[in-house]
Amino acid sequence: MANNWTREQTLVAFRLYCQTAYGRLNQSNPEVAPLATAIGRTPSALIMKACNFAGLDPLHQARGVKGLANRSKLESEIWSDFETDSEALADEMERAYESASNDGVESLPTAVQPAGDTEVKRTVKVRRVQRFFRAAVLNAYGGRCAVTGLAVPRLLNASHIVPWADRESTRADPRNGICLNALHDRLFDVGLVAFDDDRKLLLSPKLADHAALGDLCETVTGSVGRCLRVPEAFAPSPEFLRYHRENCFQLAG
Repeated sequence: MANNWTREQTLVAFRLYCQTAYGRLNQSNPEVAPLATAIGRTPSALIMKACNFAGLDPLHQARGVKGLANRSKLESEIWSDFETDSEALADEMERAYESASNDGVESLPTAVQPAGDTEVKRTVKVRRVQRFFRAAVLNAYGGRCAVTGLAVPRLLNASHIVPWADRESTRADPRNGICLNALHDRLFDVGLVAFDDDRKLLLSPKLADHAALGDLCETVTGSVGRCLRVPEAFAPSPEFLRYHRENCFQLAG
């Protein structure tokens, strides 16, 4: 009798893929063995399942990564669900991971309020989605700011390109994220910087006088025209960058 992978097990493998550098999907990674045990699979099987998703990722496809030939229908379905509604799938992934890991993850307050409390459920879902998104985006950029290269975790944010409130379906999509230091994250969030089609940093005219007077630090003025580093996975979507320029970027001086 075939020991087929369940959707929950496959979701855990996809989460591992999303939050692990492709070169670290191997048995020397300390996260692999305990996670494999938790879902009842061998480390090698978990690694192969996670690597299969690289064959569905356009960025890895462009680099010639094909994944295994015997990719399952379930993997393709999960990838399709991810592209259709990343928020819903991220919540499902995190729930599958929590179930497998038991107390090995951050405690979420599901037990301190009545189970039917809609607001509590919504809060827990938001925290799951935010947790997934931050880990996936920071992993994609190797834990470094995409503009300056800063590698201090406490000063890095996973910045949404299309704002959180604007489009629910892209809230957890790492292609809707950029790893930015706290200053550039704030400037990007309020529309004082943006990125053009070549991923070069643009400065809002509203900051022109400050730049001329030297009120802006070299970290900002020296970044103008600099290209975003291409991440290891989940490159920022040109459509999302265009949305930010057209809807968030402050063009008026």
